[in-house]
Amino acid sequence: MKPIRNHSRRLWAAVAVLGLGAALTAPTTALGAPTAGDDRHHQPKPNPQVIAKAAPDECFAGVGQPYPAGPPCASGQAKVNHGYLWGMTRAGDDIWFGSGANVNCLTSGRQLGSNEPVLNDDWVCEYQESQIVKTNPQLPGYLGDHRTPRLYTYDTEAKRLTEKTDLVIGSAKEHSDRLRSTTGIRAAGNFGGVALLGGPAIGKSINLFAFDTDTGAFLGSRNFPEFGNIRHFTVAEGALYGGVGVGANGSLRGHVLRWIGSKADPFNFQIVANLPAQAADIAVHDGRVVVSTWPGSDADLATAADEPAPPNKLASIWMSPVLAHGAPGLNPEDVDAWQQIWDVSTYEPDAVVAAGYGLGGMVSYGGYLYWGTMHVPLKATRQHLLAYPPASDEARQATIQNTQRSISIYRGKKLGERKQKIELLYGATELPAYDPAANGGAGAWAKVSTGQTPLYGSSGFGNPYLNYTWKMAVAGGRLYVGTMDWSYLAKELSQEAAAMAGLPVEAAARALSAPSLAATTADDDPALPEPVYGGDLMVFESTREPAKLVSDSGVGNYLNYGIRNMVTDGATLYLGTANPMNLRADPTDDVPEGGWELIRYDTRGHH
Repeated sequence: MKPIRNHSRRLWAAVAVLGLGAALTAPTTALGAPTAGDDRHHQPKPNPQVIAKAAPDECFAGVGQPYPAGPPCASGQAKVNHGYLWGMTRAGDDIWFGSGANVNCLTSGRQLGSNEPVLNDDWVCEYQESQIVKTNPQLPGYLGDHRTPRLYTYDTEAKRLTEKTDLVIGSAKEHSDRLRSTTGIRAAGNFGGVALLGGPAIGKSINLFAFDTDTGAFLGSRNFPEFGNIRHFTVAEGALYGGVGVGANGSLRGHVLRWIGSKADPFNFQIVANLPAQAADIAVHDGRVVVSTWPGSDADLATAADEPAPPNKLASIWMSPVLAHGAPGLNPEDVDAWQQIWDVSTYEPDAVVAAGYGLGGMVSYGGYLYWGTMHVPLKATRQHLLAYPPASDEARQATIQNTQRSISIYRGKKLGERKQKIELLYGATELPAYDPAANGGAGAWAKVSTGQTPLYGSSGFGNPYLNYTWKMAVAGGRLYVGTMDWSYLAKELSQEAAAMAGLPVEAAARALSAPSLAATTADDDPALPEPVYGGDLMVFESTREPAKLVSDSGVGNYLNYGIRNMVTDGATLYLGTANPMNLRADPTDDVPEGGWELIRYDTRGHH
């Protein structure tokens, strides 16, 4: 089947996005953006509509330089550090959410070993040169772009944004210090009148912050040294559950927690699952809790050269016992009763690449559980270079070319039963895998069958630049899929790939733009399509037909490289975006602004 993308606009040819072509021209008005001259008395509200947006919060005068006062900035330029609307939950009319600052820099620093400053027209990562590291020399360089996360509520009835950060900063020093040491508000959930927001702390722990959803009051905070990461919560049959990881960034193993707290005791949890990898997303399906998992650290991945990672250490789907059995919900006696029902080795033929897969968005829809994969750009490349060091420039290019993956989408039913059925909806019939014994022991790449034929189309919904299945949600009877599109980062990533592999930038760029990146199915055009900047929002209108495109351009702002989060209110979908373009803070130029956006989308206006 041909890719389903119906592009609202095409910007550059692939060679240009990799830095080898002409300058970018201003794009046309994107989906849902109000245009000049709209008659507000006769025109309906834009749909989708940006209802809140990160504002500039710092002034930038050059890499390594002190930050001038402001904004407004009398010297330097305005900078918007808070790029990710990272954790989000809805409690009645209020949406509670928190930000992550410069997450693109933090991810490249941690996952790719980047430590040299990056500066371009769109963003800066100062890393070890930042004032943050200079004044806190104990911090590793990859944390040089850390900033204190921010906390908010948005009242959907009053249409009012309220910042809650000062409630924490202005309270006892222990709470203020915790927020300042939190790398971002990655997770949010609520139950019983309590909203919990938190994320990984600098080091190997997590911090959680509790608020009263009835009054808005701050209830306190707690550090959990036994956990290293947290991403999502869900409510299932009268209880709140969250998934966590253990170790730095959750790299060692995982748990599912059940909240047994209250407003008076908001940080009381029980461990109800032991998992071999950290929990990523968490959902409810067929009367059970299900979690997707994300495998461990770089050290874990490098061992894949010697022997494949055990399947339970790979990105997997795990399913709880039936919630209605025994004591209500999940309890400590259920910790080892979870069942692994799928892992990525059933699809990905290369063991090192498989060890780098993550899993993201997951939701129950129409009797099926749907889920999708996550691929940190160049993460698998780095691991392959470590596992099988190439002996020539040609081999280095081949490693870059053959380790790129775009998202694959799956669904399953009758999970854990003898008649379990799992379908590949979008993916590849074959993928490149490395055989170290080929060529008389010199090693070689070859296309290997995945053993599967996608039901609807090729990887990435036909867009090879889609690398994260970030979130799924059901609204108005339809299943929405929010993704990340890394095409806007391609120029910088080609430079990172070149440095990583010891290649000229042009050679690395050619390898990144090679046809194998598309992982196309046999009847698809093997050429890499032209990029359309901005994360894609897709919709399945039923279980009987392929996904349709809602927006391929960041839902109105092509600098939104991903739809990081979604919450629903009936037929209304609230989207939280990821937009790390921290130097795009000039409203008078012809480029959109950086920083997170909260977008309201009435799915009843969907066609």
